[in-house]
Amino acid sequence: MATPTPIRPLPQEPDEPTPKRGLAARVSLGSLFRPVAGEFLLISSTAVLLTIFGLIMVLSATSATATAAGQAPYDAVIKQAVFAAIGLPLMFIASRLPVSFWKKIAWPALIVTTAFQLLVFTPLGVEDGGNRNWILIGGMQAQPSEFLKLALALWLGFILFRKRTLLGDWRHVFIPVVPVAAAVIATVLAGHDLGTAMVLFLLALGALFFSGVKLRVFIIPLLGAIVAVAALAVTSSNRMERILSVFNTDCTADYLNTCYQPLHGIWGLAGGGIFGLGLGNSKEKYEWLPAASSDYIFAIVGEELGLIGAIVVLGLFAIYAIGAFHIIRKTDDTFVRIVAGAITVWIVGQALINIGVVLRLFPPLGVPLPFMSQGGTSLVSVLVATGVLLAFARTIPVTGRAAPRAGAARR
Repeated sequence: MATPTPIRPLPQEPDEPTPKRGLAARVSLGSLFRPVAGEFLLISSTAVLLTIFGLIMVLSATSATATAAGQAPYDAVIKQAVFAAIGLPLMFIASRLPVSFWKKIAWPALIVTTAFQLLVFTPLGVEDGGNRNWILIGGMQAQPSEFLKLALALWLGFILFRKRTLLGDWRHVFIPVVPVAAAVIATVLAGHDLGTAMVLFLLALGALFFSGVKLRVFIIPLLGAIVAVAALAVTSSNRMERILSVFNTDCTADYLNTCYQPLHGIWGLAGGGIFGLGLGNSKEKYEWLPAASSDYIFAIVGEELGLIGAIVVLGLFAIYAIGAFHIIRKTDDTFVRIVAGAITVWIVGQALINIGVVLRLFPPLGVPLPFMSQGGTSLVSVLVATGVLLAFARTIPVTGRAAPRAGAARR
C-alpha cells in the first residue's frame, strides 16, 4: 500500500508585520512630547518669567554702583545668569523624574543637606550681619539652608505619607516629625538666621496642614515656635530694635539706625508712583538702599516700574500659587499633596514675607524674594523645587485628551 503524501499547510501571512526598530524608536520618542496638564504650563512659564525678570532687575540694581566703584557693570548679573543657566535645566530635568524617585531620596536628601548646613560652623563658615549661614568654598559663597528647605519638604511628605492611616493619633504625628524638624531648624537658628528658620517652620506647618491632621495638633508646635521666637528676640538687642521699628510711628527720628533701610525701601517703592521712574532710573540703588539687589529688590521694582510693575510681580506669584494649588486639589497621592503644599507655602509664603518687609508690615528678616533676589543658592533651590512641582503636575490627568487608537495602544 502506497504511503500517502503528507499535505503541507499553506503558508499564512502574519496578521500584522513585525515593527521595525526605527518605528519603535519613533513611537517611544513621541512619549516625550505627549500633552501635559495646564498646571505644568502655568508653573513652568511663571518660573521662567520671574527668573528673567529677576535678572533684569539685578542688572538694574547693581550696574550703577559697580561702575562707580570701578568694577564691570555686568559682573553681578553674569554671576546670577550662570546660576539661572544651571537652575533652569535642573528644573526641567527634575520634572521628568517619577514620584517614586522623590520618595526614595527623602531620607538621604535630609541627611546630606543637614550635614551641608553644619559646615557653616566649621572654618568654611562665613558670618555676615550677625548671621552665620554661609560657607565659602573655592571663592564661591553658598547658603546651605536654602537646599535644606526642599529636603525638609520631601522628608515630611514621605514620613506623613507612610503614616497616613495613623495620623488620627497625635503621637504618630509628633514622632518623628516634630523632633527631627526641630533639630533641622535648630541648625539654622544656631547661626542666628531667624528669617530662614521662620520659613522652615511655616513649611513644616504647611506639610502638617495638607496631610489632613486635626487642627488642634498645631497648637503645641505653634506655641513652641512663639516662645522660641520671643526668647530669641528678647536675648538680642538688634532683633528687638528691628521688631520695634515696625511699630515706630516716627521712624525718621531713628533714621541712621534700624529705620534707615526700611525707610529707604518704602520711599523707593512709593517714589515710583503708578508708572515708575523708568527701568534703570532708580535713585535708591545709588547706595541709599544697602540690599537693593537682594532683600529689597521689590522696592527697586516699584521705584523703576511703578505700581504696574509691582502688580505684575504679585500677579506672577499668584499664577504660580494657582497652578500649585490645582495640583494639590486634583492629586490622589498623599505624598504629592503634602510635598506640593509644603513647597507652595515655602515659595509663595517667602515672597509675601519679603514684600511685607518692604512695605514695613514685618521687621527686616533677611529673606530673599524667590526667583528675583540676587543669590545663586536661593535661585537654584527654588528652581529645583519648582521642578518637583512640575514632576507632580505630570501625574495630573490631561483633560480633553482624545483616547488612543487600538493600534497605537498595542504599539
